[in-house]
Amino acid sequence: MRSDGRKADELRPLSFEVDFTEQPLGSVLTSMGKTRVLCTVTEEASVPKWMRGSGKGWLTAEYAMLPSATDTRNDRESTRGKVSGRTIEIQRLIGRSLRAVVDLDNLGERTLWVDCDVLQADGGTRTASISGAFVAVALGLARLDRENAFSGPVLRDQVAAISVGVVGGVPMLDLPYVEDASADVDMNVVATGAGRFVEVQGTGEEATFERGELDALLDLALGGIETIAGAQRAAVEGAGFKLERLLPVGR
Repeated sequence: MRSDGRKADELRPLSFEVDFTEQPLGSVLTSMGKTRVLCTVTEEASVPKWMRGSGKGWLTAEYAMLPSATDTRNDRESTRGKVSGRTIEIQRLIGRSLRAVVDLDNLGERTLWVDCDVLQADGGTRTASISGAFVAVALGLARLDRENAFSGPVLRDQVAAISVGVVGGVPMLDLPYVEDASADVDMNVVATGAGRFVEVQGTGEEATFERGELDALLDLALGGIETIAGAQRAAVEGAGFKLERLLPVGR
């Protein structure tokens, strides 16, 4: 039993509050335990210079943490005048993860800007950002699809992410900060709804881990991602859209 009463293979309470703000093409307040991330998607009717004339679209992501997201205030990076290496790493991860399931060929020459802003942090902010951003992207694509904006399916699959780790010798799913800070092994896993891996980031924190532990962590992660994918689909359908319309026939 963990400090919050969960079993080792149990997710924290998860929710996707769709259309949390009105202006973006899609917006979602993602909650995983005490972690809260606002994910929004906006459309730009152009692509980077190096893609112009290709007929393809683009998707890019930005990530930020509010100064009061943690128990100690952090300066805004705009105030410091420099984006941290951690922020760059996370927003690149979010962009890669979403581009893995968005068919840029059928997107048309437009850019989708994905913004993930952490309102409250208690571990797993990057994974919550990816899972919530997919819902926001799906909502945005569904709204564009109603305008017959695409030449074909614009999604290949869903994508979601979760943290896992070895804490006190026990593989655990979805680590809050108190567990993440004391983990012997810390890992973030990104995978599709079909269970195909997009990215695995695993680190031994002053420790090593065996192949059996790696397999156990990956199994935990895929089980958690399957549950998240179901919640993603329910959130999109609850907003009045069908993911199937955006996916290839027979997917």
